[in-house]
Amino acid sequence: MRHERTGLSASDPALPAWQAFLVQFTRETDGGQGTFPGRVEHSSSGRRARFETPRERLALPRRLLEELGESTL
Repeated sequence: MRHERTGLSASDPALPAWQAFLVQFTRETDGGQGTFPGRVEHSSSGRRARFETPRERLALPRRLLEELGESTL
């Protein structure tokens, strides 16, 4: 039976591997200064994108999944 709001069934994985990401920060990352540059990589496709801010880092997984035509988070 599928959940009405999400469309997921009880047998769907809670943490699907096709939605896994690696987040890597650069040496320039300094939480005290509020700088967080790095990259996000989609583990199953290898697609990646760079970010400069925490907001960009949070938006990238959804954008990469949408570009791949995958379900969003």
